[in-house]
Amino acid sequence: MIHGVSRASHCTERCNEFSERDRVQFTSPYRDLKIPNREMGIIEEIDREQNLRIRLDSGKTVGFNLAEHPHIDYGYAVTSYSGQGQTADRVLVHVDTSQSEHLVNERFAYVALSRGRYDAEIYTDNSSDLARTLSRHTSKSSALDSHERFQAHSYEEEFGRKADDSLKHEAAIESRGEEEHAHGQDASR
Repeated sequence: MIHGVSRASHCTERCNEFSERDRVQFTSPYRDLKIPNREMGIIEEIDREQNLRIRLDSGKTVGFNLAEHPHIDYGYAVTSYSGQGQTADRVLVHVDTSQSEHLVNERFAYVALSRGRYDAEIYTDNSSDLARTLSRHTSKSSALDSHERFQAHSYEEEFGRKADDSLKHEAAIESRGEEEHAHGQDASR
């Protein structure tokens, strides 16, 4: 105990020092305890040997040693995508319109803003650009869709090239015909 609070350190890519009453999330499923990835909960108890007891948001209480499953992180803030399927009383959404071309779109807006039960607030760097950013349409395409677009583009490119060649050929014939016609008129004179 440190100042009356039990703590445990957890080090993988970075070191976290967890305490009782910390909100945490699982960053990998824990199959032995039937805990899905991104499940969240509150640490109810922790000891010096890093044995944890966590009350999950689902209501279930689980206990394990942090060395057995080190894949937990703080759960005070989550990304929109890891928060899918979860509901919170209040949601705060940060939208950086200048750095969001591939990340922020209508799907992100729906997922992020529909998580809030009572309130959702948006914080942004540019309120006049916000509507355009959040309404950006991005739909995923299948490999077949991409292949069909490639074939159509290739066909158009090939057809265009053949059409150009054909027009050039026709122009050359016309030009030769005009020259022959002109020579014919010169010979008849």
